[in-house]
Amino acid sequence: MEVKINKQDSNIIVEFIGRLDTPASVEASQAIEPVLADAGKTIILECKELSYISSSGLRIFLTIRKAAAAKGGKVIVRNITDDIRHVFMMTGFLNLFEIQ
Repeated sequence: MEVKINKQDSNIIVEFIGRLDTPASVEASQAIEPVLADAGKTIILECKELSYISSSGLRIFLTIRKAAAAKGGKVIVRNITDDIRHVFMMTGFLNLFEIQ
């Protein structure tokens, strides 16, 4: 699992690459700390190379959403695969996030 964070203008792009399973969630949680501190911007969660997400991974997405809501930011989830979309649909995440 790899997490890349890039800042572009007023956006923060967080790219998830690989499997966001329980062991990877520990590393990902640490990697997103700077994003949570700067959550008043638009945060784009780029998922085109995310192959799997567990409940621990979903919790990371919720943590980012909660931080953004508290600071007046916005979260967009972009380029989810059909498998990830199915997980989002089954868990109600499609209603929680703006999906592009």
